Amino acid sequence: MSETPSPKGAAVGRRIGIGLMYGLWRPRVLGAWKVPAAGPVILAVNHSHNIDGPMLMGTAPRPVHFLIKKEAFTGPLDPFLKGIGQVPVDRSGTDRAAVTQALSVLADGGVLGIFPEGTRGEGDFAALRGGLAYFAVRSGAPIVPVAVLGSAERRGRLVKALPPFQSRVDVVFGDAFAAGDGEGRRTRTALDEATVRIQQRLTAHLDHAKRLTGR
Repeated sequence: MSETPSPKGAAVGRRIGIGLMYGLWRPRVLGAWKVPAAGPVILAVNHSHNIDGPMLMGTAPRPVHFLIKKEAFTGPLDPFLKGIGQVPVDRSGTDRAAVTQALSVLADGGVLGIFPEGTRGEGDFAALRGGLAYFAVRSGAPIVPVAVLGSAERRGRLVKALPPFQSRVDVVFGDAFAAGDGEGRRTRTALDEATVRIQQRLTAHLDHAKRLTGR
């Protein structure tokens, strides 16, 4: 049986994220007040760099449980990531344990963080997987789109895999929205339609965030 990810662990992870992200970079957070103060919510984040997850953990107004590829849970990172409430997911198929843990986070009124593109890419929400729609429709939790901009900056890097230290990274939270059609349908067609709605909202938010920040 899958254990429910620890809310206390996620709170510890948030404090670690705050220390690291604000210590190494200069996050500028816009619209954090749009994240519901209580109750289940899904943060849908564009993914162009490997600090996007920690950056959101350190800038979101509430502790976040991220779905993270299982390959990251190796060596000492395995107990650490699980200890701070993060959820390993096997992307090669339907990972029922990860699905159960993610739904339990939402059922407990927590915050689930998802990179809906599945893997790190251009960070433009061009290719969405169906998992986000499933979690949103199944749980009824609202989705808050989040744009992380500047993390993929290549100029001035001291460490190849990281954006330049002390550079500005913008984190822009959007308006919460419901993914379902209001009728509670969970059919394949309903999920496909929800995925289209989600992609439209996420893409529109990313465009808005770029105009807002001048990125």
